[in-house]
Amino acid sequence: MNSLDEFNQYRPLLFAIAYRMLGTVTDAEDMVQETFLRWQRTESETVKSAKTYLTTIMTRLCIDYLRSARVQREQYIGTWLPEPMLTQISSAPADLLELADSLSIAFLTVLERLSPLERAVFLLRDVFEYDYDEISQMVGKSPTNCRQILRRAKQHLTAERPRFPASPQQQEQITAQFLEASTQGNLPDLLLLLAQDVTYCSDGGGQVLAALKPLHGNRKVARFLWAIHQKWLRHATLRLAEINGQPGIIYVMDGTVYSAIAFELVDGRIQSIYNVRNPDKLKQICKEPSLAQ
Repeated sequence: MNSLDEFNQYRPLLFAIAYRMLGTVTDAEDMVQETFLRWQRTESETVKSAKTYLTTIMTRLCIDYLRSARVQREQYIGTWLPEPMLTQISSAPADLLELADSLSIAFLTVLERLSPLERAVFLLRDVFEYDYDEISQMVGKSPTNCRQILRRAKQHLTAERPRFPASPQQQEQITAQFLEASTQGNLPDLLLLLAQDVTYCSDGGGQVLAALKPLHGNRKVARFLWAIHQKWLRHATLRLAEINGQPGIIYVMDGTVYSAIAFELVDGRIQSIYNVRNPDKLKQICKEPSLAQ
């Protein structure tokens, strides 16, 4: 196997790590390309494991990128949300479904609470199942330190992650019910779908209209959603789609993707609504021919 074939064998893994680390498709693709360039300059006989070596390059690139981008994200206008992707994980083998959970917008948003190093150790261990000795080499910390970092990361995440996530079937059913209730202005049904302490987050990136701060409470969120539909979305085309491995909704207006909505469901109700409106984060979805009609 030549070096190109060997790299391509691990390209999907490298992108999966980079996207979960960075939360944007374009940045993840850039990291994959930079990893490939460094791989080309490496003497193959010095590499014991291509998978470990490539993952090490990718991990360090992502950590450095997140540290340098910290100020930029702190100055971001409004709420920063990950860039959504259209996926087809629901039709993937069963052993990929657990990995799909780590792809959700809700999960990626929670990861923003971790430092770059905590995020790397958490993902490498809990999602991609590397052992501590491998992670130690990748992040330049001892195995003992990596265990401590992982413990700290989990403490940060425990209160944020749902204990009883909804099944794929329940997610799809509730998403369809939300679509119907929100477009018909059926506030009683909408309130039944929303948790009492539901949170609505919208990311416009300072480029388009969006709520600058999260909204909280089912009545406030329900009325806000209906007002948006009445004022801007009455003539939009709404389509159910699989977004980051879970059912979501795409709004299309005049042949352009207007927004992408994903949900977090807890105990059979919508706990969080994530509405990505930033045009830069919708570019990949806009390329889908089926959505730009």
